[in-house]
Amino acid sequence: RGLERERERERMVWTKGLGCAALALATLSILSCVEAKVYFEETFPADWEKNWVKSTWKTAEGADGKFVRSAGKYFSDPEKDAGIQTTPDARFYAMTAEMKETFDNTGKDLVFQFSVKHEQKIDCGGGYVKLVPASSADKIADFSGETPYSIMFGPDICGGTKHTHVIFTDKDGVNQLRTNKLTRVATDELTHVYTLIVHPDNTYEVLLDLEEVAKGELEEDWAFLPPKEIHDPEATKPEDWDEREKIPDPEDVKPEDWDVPEMIPDDKAELPEDWDEEEDGEWERPMMKNPEYKGEWTQKLMDNPEYKGKWEAPMIKNPDYVDGSGDELYRYTDLKYIGFELWQGKRGTIFDNI
Repeated sequence: RGLERERERERMVWTKGLGCAALALATLSILSCVEAKVYFEETFPADWEKNWVKSTWKTAEGADGKFVRSAGKYFSDPEKDAGIQTTPDARFYAMTAEMKETFDNTGKDLVFQFSVKHEQKIDCGGGYVKLVPASSADKIADFSGETPYSIMFGPDICGGTKHTHVIFTDKDGVNQLRTNKLTRVATDELTHVYTLIVHPDNTYEVLLDLEEVAKGELEEDWAFLPPKEIHDPEATKPEDWDEREKIPDPEDVKPEDWDVPEMIPDDKAELPEDWDEEEDGEWERPMMKNPEYKGEWTQKLMDNPEYKGKWEAPMIKNPDYVDGSGDELYRYTDLKYIGFELWQGKRGTIFDNI
């Protein structure tokens, strides 16, 4: 049954990719319904290791893992369906591959896509891939989480936290996370295709198995820039502005008989026969809860007829926002490497079709 489910998943993913989107499938490319230039393509053939550089990061600590070629438990063809699989458990996995040429996506659609299969019922670990600029060339040998990258994309699962990373590095070198996490992520043991498309009009799309799970504007969904408008720092709340939603009801008056003591002497108590005032002192009745006690009186509240809501300073144009500063948020001019930099508690994830 597992093999049948995996084959059906493969058929579903690839069939839906027919048409314009299929030109970008399993590639990092410039999208066109007529022609797509492929800058990087990796299907992990038998000699795949000649194209990849394993990072020395974590090697000295004995905490580095490695990728091995495998088609996993379920496949149609053990050769054609082979990808690279993380091994062993509880390791850091890091390696890079160089593109044939550095590319600049100015004025073009950028498509970044790969498949992930968490065959191990992943409990905690990453499944994302990075696009790395040529400027990080001197850091490739020990590629790590500290190495500057341009885009990081893909699933990340750990316990109850499940989301798909879409992180862009801005012009100041700051990694910008999506303002609202993208929680659509595949958590089963089948193959899933993740696709990120970045358009030159500064919009984006995220697809899971070629079905749209997110789209929007880069400026709106990431904090690349200061906000266009801010609250006027010089505005002050009017003196007659009433923010009280409820006020005491002036017609609600405390009853005259309300104030009674909480505790009263027990009138049923009697002096003990063996009570000796010389030895025991003057006898006093023990106290008991007053059945007439109603607690502290609180005046009822009513809707405030003068209520105007919570005051906020009016919005004004942000002097720190520069018109046109967001025109090239999408643009990366020196992408050169594909990189893995992961930690997984349980080995077994298979990556393919980058």
